[in-house]
Amino acid sequence: MSGQTRRDFVRLAAATAALGAMPAASARALAGGGGGAGAGAAPARVPFDLGVASYTFRSFPLDQTLAMTARLGIKRITLKDMHLPMAVTPAEMAAVRDKLKAAGIELTSCGVVYMKTEDEVRKAFAYAKLAGIPMMVGVPLAPLMDAAEQQVKETGIAMAIHNHGPNDERFPSPEDAYRVIEKRDRRMGLCIDVGHTRRLGLDPAAEIARFADRLLDVHIKDVSAAEAAGTTVEIGRGVIDTPALLRALVKIGYAKTIHFEHEKDGKDPFPGLAESVGYVRGVLAAI
Repeated sequence: MSGQTRRDFVRLAAATAALGAMPAASARALAGGGGGAGAGAAPARVPFDLGVASYTFRSFPLDQTLAMTARLGIKRITLKDMHLPMAVTPAEMAAVRDKLKAAGIELTSCGVVYMKTEDEVRKAFAYAKLAGIPMMVGVPLAPLMDAAEQQVKETGIAMAIHNHGPNDERFPSPEDAYRVIEKRDRRMGLCIDVGHTRRLGLDPAAEIARFADRLLDVHIKDVSAAEAAGTTVEIGRGVIDTPALLRALVKIGYAKTIHFEHEKDGKDPFPGLAESVGYVRGVLAAI
């Protein structure tokens, strides 16, 4: 390791340690705050928020999921069906809203929701409407895009298609998803999973720049290798250039949410997730 690289690493590690437990709003306030700004000048603001994909806590009930999310100082969450069942009733949804409010956490979206028939498309959007969310991370079969677009128009709920990498027969890459929605309602877009994108051998930062006009959501993680066998690791320990990824999001003015999806250590994900959140906050402060 060169002297300059070592100094950069030490500086980033110090920032990460200092900011690991800092709420997202505080990290945003610091991001870009240097760079020659005059005394008293307002620091640059990172335009996006940090959230958690509840699949990270798939082995835990909703109460614990919300408690661990709040412990990280994160105020946004997207719920998977083990935490918000597809058959949720209005009364059950009201109870979920009460829990979210008590935890100080906003429900940003749901999913991934898979749709294989037109009836499943209608039920998925009804589910999202009952949840009162502005967007669903959804993956309908390609022949169902007309039905999905109609539901987007009728409900006003956006739909972000999630790519799942080398083993996904539907939408392996962001481009595969983009091509089926690029001429449709602009509320139909992408949820780019940066880990699965890298497992295809693609650069997530470049894909974000390519498809910025339809980027509705981001699932952020790191992976052990840029190949199908790559698995989730703590952010900063893998092969994804996370600083470049975050700079790309800032450059395009992405102003929604990036959701941490830490798939490693399903029975004990909190330490790895906390490390990943701290790393990202440190990078944001540094850049």
